[in-house]
Amino acid sequence: MFDKLDTWVNFHQQALNIREMRQNILAANIANSDTPNYQARDIDFNAELSKAINNQSNINPVGLNITSNHHIQVKAPITLNQNVLYRIPYQASADGNTVEMDQERTAFIDNSIHYQSNLTFLGEQFKNVMSVLQQG
Repeated sequence: MFDKLDTWVNFHQQALNIREMRQNILAANIANSDTPNYQARDIDFNAELSKAINNQSNINPVGLNITSNHHIQVKAPITLNQNVLYRIPYQASADGNTVEMDQERTAFIDNSIHYQSNLTFLGEQFKNVMSVLQQG
């Protein structure tokens, strides 16, 4: 049972990490909507999730500080090697900026909803496990 739970949690962990990175990219696009020659970027979520699951890499952006020789030595955190893609605009702008605010807002909201639903599914799964453990 716990191996299935571990697989399920790992899937959601990878999905949440990739969704967070995508959210940061989309936020940068929105923030640079008035920057001349800025190229709107994005990642292919499905491709990145497939790569992350197949590699079984633990994407952990938080590293540990080692302040004593007695601390356990850890490797540097593994980061996502995402392939950042550039968007092709529907309509070219005069200043070379490819950010289209309607598209960015839609992608930002869609990504936010998916992020929140992943958290909800994960929370419900833990509630179910706790219920089973408490009932014996």
